[in-house]
Amino acid sequence: MTELPGGWASARLSEICAVNPRVDKSALDPASVVSFVPMPAVEAETGKIDVSETRNFETVRKGYTPFRKGDVLFAKITPCMENGKMAIVPNLANTYGFGSTEFHVLRPLQGIDPRFIYYTVSNRAFRFHAEHNMTGAVGQKRVPAAVLEEHEVSLPPISEQRRIVERIEALFEEIDRGLESLRAAKNGIALYRQSLLKSAFEGRLTAEWRAQNPDRLESPDALLDRIREERERRYMADLDEWEQAIAEWRKCSKNGRKPAKPKRLKRYSRDGSGLQLALLELPHGWAWSHLGCCSTGPEYGTAAKSSTQGEVPVVRMGNIQNGRIDWSNLVYTSDKEEIAQYSLQPGDVLFNRTNSPELVGKTAIYQGERSALFAGYLVRVNQIGEIASGPYVAYYLNSPCAREHGKSVKTDGVNQSNINGTKLQEYPFPICSTAEQNEIVRILDSRLEAAEVLEAEIDAALARADALRQSILKTAFGGELVPQDPDDEPASALLERIETERAKMPVRKRRARVEA
Repeated sequence: MTELPGGWASARLSEICAVNPRVDKSALDPASVVSFVPMPAVEAETGKIDVSETRNFETVRKGYTPFRKGDVLFAKITPCMENGKMAIVPNLANTYGFGSTEFHVLRPLQGIDPRFIYYTVSNRAFRFHAEHNMTGAVGQKRVPAAVLEEHEVSLPPISEQRRIVERIEALFEEIDRGLESLRAAKNGIALYRQSLLKSAFEGRLTAEWRAQNPDRLESPDALLDRIREERERRYMADLDEWEQAIAEWRKCSKNGRKPAKPKRLKRYSRDGSGLQLALLELPHGWAWSHLGCCSTGPEYGTAAKSSTQGEVPVVRMGNIQNGRIDWSNLVYTSDKEEIAQYSLQPGDVLFNRTNSPELVGKTAIYQGERSALFAGYLVRVNQIGEIASGPYVAYYLNSPCAREHGKSVKTDGVNQSNINGTKLQEYPFPICSTAEQNEIVRILDSRLEAAEVLEAEIDAALARADALRQSILKTAFGGELVPQDPDDEPASALLERIETERAKMPVRKRRARVEA
């Protein structure tokens, strides 16, 4: 450890805090009401905690973590710890509260400011140390209590602790005001993106284009006739290919698997009956149809197990972000049959069929950035490009109209919702000429790209604000944030007093590091 500022002392965290102190539960009436804190009640990074939920003490006395006002809760499990789920316990409904077993409890001893402990364990430097000392299986790793107990802390005098945390909070408050503006701007971009998509599929975005190109518009009947003819042409072409494949198969003495005869594409009503959404009135040259009318049928992705290494990456639901494919955090496969069957082709539209209720249905288009497969929680739409272009389909499926329809047809399970391929094919779909589709995509590409640039600038500013927070904490724990006062009682005297008080405690309590 580097040289300490004047009046400071080095101490293990267990010398200034009781780690996971025991509680004398016999003092609580079994019928009493206590505060309850599940993991979601602690907000990541902010230190905010919601203690409004209450339960009967009898239902939580076993199998939950006890704490009291002034304790610091520290999430020990991944990824909650890395995400910064730590907080100081505020006023509770009773003397003690109870919460998730995935919390460690730090109870500052006399003369130790709880806020100082909170900033000590919530700063990124300590979380990095804790992350690299986790134990357990992947996905269930936890920070052992010993990592907290043995952590070396640079401890200032009690008066300086208060000055430090007050200065930290004043500076963080200034940063938070700036962050509030940045987050509002980012939310505004999200609203703008949805408003833009809504306008696009109501025909308002291309109203001027239609006025300038009346000769390129079709009547709804002509549009639907063209869709029917294209689907029939596609089916007949597939049938011809199959007949040639059958002839070749017979010529080769029927070696290998017999080619499967293509199924005739499902027929949908021309009048839009069966659509489950109150449809908007469309402009001249547009018609409501079903997504299935523009597709050869949905296709589910590979269910084969992937790994962190392999020949070809597998795009999963987490890789679909804001209508694009995020190529980070990939898994891979080397299975030749899977690669042959599920390889993506440029222009493929991928629909996320299973996810949390708010994320199910998110969609992205594959642009051919690199070779890849798609995983089983995704559906390849297999749109017919002569009827509906891939970008047009992808933008529509991310639009408010499609998302609202998805909410009305999804099937809800435990923490997850599902929209299967059949329901996807039945989505109401606003169809217009391919020329107007291309104009819609051109406008959306241009405006959304500008929005993405602005959003990236906001994200960079948010990252700088986070880095500034960490810089402030580093300065604080280095003794450089506030001046030292030579009249302050040195931290060494505080540690001696704590040790003296602990020595007076009964051995059982001392071992438990507990106050009854």
